[in-house]
Amino acid sequence: MSDQYHGMRFSIFALLFFLGHFLSAQQDSLPPQKEVDSIKVLQTDTLQVKQQDSTKKDSIKTRKLKPKGNLPQAKQVDSVSIKDYKIISYQRDTTYLDTTLTIYKEYKYNYLRRDDFELMPFANMGQQYNELGKDFSFMSYYPRIGAEAEHLGYFEKEDIPYYNVPTPMTELMFKTTMEQGQFLDALLTFNLSKKFNASVAYTGFRSLGKYRYEQAQDGKFRFTFNYETQNGRYGLRGHIAAQELEDEESGGLSDRSQFEGDDDDFQDRAKIDLLYTNAENRILGKRYFFDHRLKLVNHKKDSTDTDPTTLAIGHEFAYETKLYDFAQTTQNDALGEDPFLVPIEDRARLKTMFNKGSVEFSNKTLGKLSGNIALYNYNYYFNSLLITEEETIQNKLDGQEISVGGAYSNRIGPLFLKGNVNYTVSGELTGNNFDGMARYRINDNYAITGAINASSRMPNFNYLLYQSDYRNFNWQNNDTFENIRTKTIKFSFESKNYGLLEAQYSTLDNYTYFASTATQEQIANAQETAFVRPFQESGTVNHLKLKYTKELKWRKWALMNTVMYQNVTQDNQVLNLPELVTRNTLYFSSDVFKKAMFLQTGVTFKYFTAYNMNAYNPLLGEFYIQNNEELGGYPLLDVFINAKVRQTRIYLKAEHLNSIFSQPNYYSAPNYPYRDFVIRFGLVWNFFS
Repeated sequence: MSDQYHGMRFSIFALLFFLGHFLSAQQDSLPPQKEVDSIKVLQTDTLQVKQQDSTKKDSIKTRKLKPKGNLPQAKQVDSVSIKDYKIISYQRDTTYLDTTLTIYKEYKYNYLRRDDFELMPFANMGQQYNELGKDFSFMSYYPRIGAEAEHLGYFEKEDIPYYNVPTPMTELMFKTTMEQGQFLDALLTFNLSKKFNASVAYTGFRSLGKYRYEQAQDGKFRFTFNYETQNGRYGLRGHIAAQELEDEESGGLSDRSQFEGDDDDFQDRAKIDLLYTNAENRILGKRYFFDHRLKLVNHKKDSTDTDPTTLAIGHEFAYETKLYDFAQTTQNDALGEDPFLVPIEDRARLKTMFNKGSVEFSNKTLGKLSGNIALYNYNYYFNSLLITEEETIQNKLDGQEISVGGAYSNRIGPLFLKGNVNYTVSGELTGNNFDGMARYRINDNYAITGAINASSRMPNFNYLLYQSDYRNFNWQNNDTFENIRTKTIKFSFESKNYGLLEAQYSTLDNYTYFASTATQEQIANAQETAFVRPFQESGTVNHLKLKYTKELKWRKWALMNTVMYQNVTQDNQVLNLPELVTRNTLYFSSDVFKKAMFLQTGVTFKYFTAYNMNAYNPLLGEFYIQNNEELGGYPLLDVFINAKVRQTRIYLKAEHLNSIFSQPNYYSAPNYPYRDFVIRFGLVWNFFS
């Protein structure tokens, strides 16, 4: 326990560090600008179709940098606008800093900092999210360590942004949690020169929660850099990430009647009995990443040629160590009656090293064409070899994968094409994947997008091999499980007048999932989680998803609507999802106090139909299929008041307001209640030096 609050101490230190920077930059260096929006909002849960914010009020206008030295005034003045504060993704897509206050910002103001429409959070902030929707087109090429329920807040290499800013920029996000804790996400980015940028970011978080033994805390440090030579021929970028995510695990309710009944004593949720009181799990990861490219040919017609013919070679390197721990001081029947050892100390480790060499040719007419060869080394292991009378379970899976691939992109007038393919020539984990996308902009009001995806790879490592001090959680399937094969086709129609319609159809072969083999008697004795194991479905699973987004506006009022329909056809019930999910937000926006503040207030209604909601297993950090009961079919009502003063966005929300007068039948997973009514506030603050 000596290091239990190490993350929070580091968080406080980071806050003091950035506060010093804030105080030194209290002057608002970039005052309000003309009414244009400042960022392209990317859709992350379906088809990646760009959307525009409904309230177009950017807060920063062009300013002049102060003169330096004794240069003549005409050569000293430079102009800076919000568009000069650039954010570059792993895929090298560039957006710029957004300081607007819109309804999309309200949806993203959460622990994940992204729209959680297709997710159902647990009672405490920073805990797991149950899935209300699925997207099978974004699977990683290589299997991961597993414990997927614990990974939503983990920064993968694709999640780390890079920056290019003309002056130092700081962003601070603060939000209150459920009980005895705060959430702080702080970023400082600066250019040491016009061609070299660095950034430092830290996320510190702790929340005790309303229920006992459900404390959650994180500490996530990121450092990035990117550099380009003056002539643009050589570029280098990279990052270092160190992350630790910890959760106490209660196992859920021991007696549901305490939550669902009318006893006033249990309105204090800390008095409710839980299945166990001495368990926790943890994700710990460290990663070193860099990516550099050299242009062998950079043929420009003249100095104004922004898209010259180039031939470049590149190299990408990533080394990552990750471990997943589950610890319990004493045995509990809910996870097994006869463990090998007590206390329970399960630990899975994964070390990976990735190297990829590439060659890229780029031409304004022909587009970008690249080829690559990659080497992936992996070592997934435990510290023991398990030998029983029935079987011997090895302690590791290791090896290397060699793959080749290529990518192509081109813009031909209103048509944009993009695709990539990878094929494993040596190795046992992966087979291949193919992604293709075409986007056609008919005019300024209409755009059509189509995409296809096909992939083949083995399941995550915890499906293939697992060891635990609990006897039931030991298996080895790497010789019996086959590659998961997915095929997806997607389509979207985007219109300023009619909204955004998205359709996605996926077929899954060898779909892999966790399920419990417990009997009805064992389930009645609260032992369902003790018999969870991985399975692979022999039949084909088909998944259809339709999603429609449309905002209706009248004067200063707006109604934002998002509706999703899903249908699953399958021989066995192995993929459970709600048929309908809807979110509707009615809100009012206006300038107040002589335009010194921009105010946005409204109410959000979210609802999903009842279905066999997935259950949660704390030992594995995974959700598993259960077909014994339906949950859902209840509304979630949130009321918010948000405001913006210069570059500061202030958020105040009353969450799950209807729980005050509704029946306590709201669950995030079987035996895991959703949160009660709570009022929370916070802010996002940008400073420019």
